Amino acid sequence: MENGYLRLFVEETSMYNRIVLGSMLPAKMWISLPHFLQSWLRNYVGGVLLYLLSSSLWCFYIYYLKRNVYIPKDLIPSRKAMLLQIVVAMKAMPWYSLLPTVSEYMIENGWTRCFPLFSDVGLMAYLGYLLTYLIIVEVGIYWMHRELHDIKLLYKYLHATHHIYNKQNTLSPFAGLAFHPIDGILQAVPHVVALFLVPSHLTTHIALLFLEAIWTANIHDCIDGKIWPVMGAAYHTIHHTTYRHNYGHYTILMDWFFGTLRNPSSDELKKDI
Repeated sequence: MENGYLRLFVEETSMYNRIVLGSMLPAKMWISLPHFLQSWLRNYVGGVLLYLLSSSLWCFYIYYLKRNVYIPKDLIPSRKAMLLQIVVAMKAMPWYSLLPTVSEYMIENGWTRCFPLFSDVGLMAYLGYLLTYLIIVEVGIYWMHRELHDIKLLYKYLHATHHIYNKQNTLSPFAGLAFHPIDGILQAVPHVVALFLVPSHLTTHIALLFLEAIWTANIHDCIDGKIWPVMGAAYHTIHHTTYRHNYGHYTILMDWFFGTLRNPSSDELKKDI
């Protein structure tokens, strides 16, 4: 790629750095940092704010404003449990922030198949590429998640950190990012792998990585949305209670295809908890 084309990526990520860091931190704290560190700091600040705000607002809505509507009172996790989940997620957040920073670095240096502008490909091609990207992510996260269970060493030293939340009264939106940092990064790696396999829009890629925080908060709230084929919270709650079903990410399709799907019902959930 020509340097002028690659410069468009750098200009865009620099703009995001100015918007996020410039509005939240004194200039002397970040403006003299190298571009890579600025991007990491922006991703860290953005990740922390998105995680805390989205999870806090959702917890306030379902546990207080709608108390006993979605979640019975005796199944609401304690404040202590939610605080523990926040502590685990905050310890991992500096490491989580490295993944989008590294992916941006690779994009800025022309190592991927990314493009900066919609006009580079057109709407229909963009939608086709986006669908392919999401399929790669869905397949990749399913198998990554499944192997984190099937390979005993990976489960013991990485994924078990997340699975201490194994009942409805210990699961909350804050559990969505409460992983060992390497575990959390591994499960997001398919987003980066997709950049090398299919043309991808830079801003869409960054947005999808950060939307993971909102999505994982949603599937840990124990509320059954029942929208086929979405991997709703009821499916993911079963995953936390049986450990061997419903490994999928956005949908249940991979679990259905590979025989690991278990459909939720009130009787099954009561039996497992």
